[in-house]
Amino acid sequence: MRDERTVKPVLSKQDRGRLDDLLAEAEKKTGTQIVLALVRRSDSYPELPWTAFALGSSLAGLAVLIQILFFTGWETRMTVLSAAGLILAAGAFLALLTVLSRGFARLFLPAHRAETEVRQYAESLFLNRELFATKGRRGVLMLVSVFEHKVILLPDSGLYSILTPEAMKRIIGSMTPLLKRRRIAPAFEAGLEGLARVLKGYQGPGKDNELPDTLIEEKGV
Repeated sequence: MRDERTVKPVLSKQDRGRLDDLLAEAEKKTGTQIVLALVRRSDSYPELPWTAFALGSSLAGLAVLIQILFFTGWETRMTVLSAAGLILAAGAFLALLTVLSRGFARLFLPAHRAETEVRQYAESLFLNRELFATKGRRGVLMLVSVFEHKVILLPDSGLYSILTPEAMKRIIGSMTPLLKRRRIAPAFEAGLEGLARVLKGYQGPGKDNELPDTLIEEKGV
C-alpha cells in the first residue's frame, strides 16, 4: 500500500506558496484545472542492487581471469579463495552503493522502466484523487518524480485535442533539464508557463475551481 507520509518536504514553504499562486493564475488564464504532484520515488526497483552486484562480480571475475591467463603459477588454494572473496566483495560493494547513493542507483535504471513506473504512479494518483471529476473533463495532472528525473503530463479527455503528444513533449522538455539539476520548483514553474501557452484561449465549460490548488507531495514507494 502506498505510503503518503513524507519525512521532510522536498520544497520549501516559499516555493510551495509561489507554485500555488502560479497554479491559480494559470487556471484563471486557461479555464482548466491543473494539479501539481511531487513524488520522491515511483517504485522501489528491487532489481537495481542485484544488477549492480552482477556488474561488480563480473568485473572482478574478469580481473581474476586476466590474472590467470597472463600470470601463471600463482594459483594456490589461498589465492583461489581470495579471488572468490574479491569477486563477491566487489559485487556487494556496488550493490551497497545503489542503496546509499540515488545517483549511482539511477545508472542501473533503464529509461523505459522509469517511464513505465512513473506513468503508472501518475495514472493511479489521477484516479485515486478523482481528477476526472471536473466539468467538461478539463483537468490535467503534472507529476514530477524526483528519483527518476521524470515528468508525466496526464490531461483528461476534454483536453486531448489541445494537449497533443507533441505539445506535452515540448513542455516536459523544458522541465527535465531543471529537474536533473534538482531545481524542482523552477521545473514546475517552467511546466506551468508551458501549459499556459498551449492552453491559452481554451474555452472550457466553466470557471469553477473544482480541484485543489495545493501541490500534492508524496513519499512514493
